Amino acid sequence: MRAGDRLTRAFFPHNGVISLVVRLTGGGTVNVAMIGRDSIFGGCAALDGNISVTDAIVQLNCAASSLDVGVLRTVASRSTTFRATLIRHEQAIFAQAHQSAACNAMHSVESRLARWLLRMYDLAGEGTLHFTQDFLAQMIGVQRNSVSIVAHALQEAGIIKYSRGNIEITNREALKEAACECYEAVHAQYKRLLYQN
Repeated sequence: MRAGDRLTRAFFPHNGVISLVVRLTGGGTVNVAMIGRDSIFGGCAALDGNISVTDAIVQLNCAASSLDVGVLRTVASRSTTFRATLIRHEQAIFAQAHQSAACNAMHSVESRLARWLLRMYDLAGEGTLHFTQDFLAQMIGVQRNSVSIVAHALQEAGIIKYSRGNIEITNREALKEAACECYEAVHAQYKRLLYQN
């Protein structure tokens, strides 16, 4: 889906990852949020936000349930509890996008890549990810050689194994230590917004 497209369906991923990216005029893209089994893509359409403001790409093979936006809007109009839940999901995605903007402006390539890999790992639910260095560079908004240097350093430290686009996270705790505060900040926001009693 491209920014500016009309949202006609909402998607509830069972696995895989939908990435929200901003496409720049020079051809680059930057990841601003990831949606997986912990959220919904297109929920804003039930709240009168029926135009996509970012591009959405499937990063990992994704099985998802989908629902017509009109049906979702009807349910949201009839249930204040459901509408409040949709709003909290949109707030969580918004918080993630804000944190990504701050992270990209303030933190090192190593900490940003570690944060991105952790979030992807959390949503994928497995230790091996399949991404090229070019793709990783686009997602965190840096040059490919920067990702190459950082990936090599993480591999030398025994945190990941990286070969031909296959990334195996071998030491998740060490990867968390390498990540910036943004990983925990987003995790805390999701917990507060989506898992409150």
